[in-house]
Amino acid sequence: MKIVVIGGTGLIGSKVVALLTSRGHEALAASPATGVNTLTGEGLAEALAGAQVVIDVANSPSFEDAAALSFFQTAGRNLLAAEQVAGVRHHIALSVVGTERLQASGYFRAKLAQEALILASSTPWTIVRSTQFFPFIQGIIQSGGVGQEVHLASAMVQPVAADDVAAMLVEVALGAPVNGVIEIAGPEAIRLGAFAEAYLAVTEDRRAIVVDPAALYFGAPLQERTLTPDIGARLGRITLQDWLQDAVVPH
Repeated sequence: MKIVVIGGTGLIGSKVVALLTSRGHEALAASPATGVNTLTGEGLAEALAGAQVVIDVANSPSFEDAAALSFFQTAGRNLLAAEQVAGVRHHIALSVVGTERLQASGYFRAKLAQEALILASSTPWTIVRSTQFFPFIQGIIQSGGVGQEVHLASAMVQPVAADDVAAMLVEVALGAPVNGVIEIAGPEAIRLGAFAEAYLAVTEDRRAIVVDPAALYFGAPLQERTLTPDIGARLGRITLQDWLQDAVVPH
């Protein structure tokens, strides 16, 4: 089966392509680096010719409100239109757990706009909403940095490994469209501050975590369970401790 992975040269996309290829499928990594640009439409028709499934894991290069909205709307419209012409039978998109609860953030408004385009399309679809990938803690810490302190909300998170997300996307791609949303999260819930502390400890970073009720998460306030999945979410295998041991090397 031919499966096109939009964003197929990135963190998740490259893992998805490798898994699909190992299972004997024709997996095409589609990105500007391989001559496929969903913003301009360049190379889309050629890439989608003969494809049964499209997996869209591309992300906006900018988290700025207007830029993110423009990216997801333009790329989404171009991709879905090209899929109609090519006769694609299943559109899969990677989104974020809690997107509808984070509308104070322009980036998450853009993600919801992307999802709305998919729902309005006649192509059968599945949206996979994931919690934050383990390495994303680096950006979270950076965003909350205040001198030698890191100010973070007290909310719960349930981070997940990129390998587990890629495996889930492959499972979905090889199954029937659900015309609905599937959530995936890591096996353990943890407070955002404790997640950051664990990362800082293994990287020997001595900054202090400060639980700050006023701290925003990329422009949006967090409630206790804003970023955690609903009951029935699929859970990955890889724990935070597994990731810290395998992926993080102290300075």
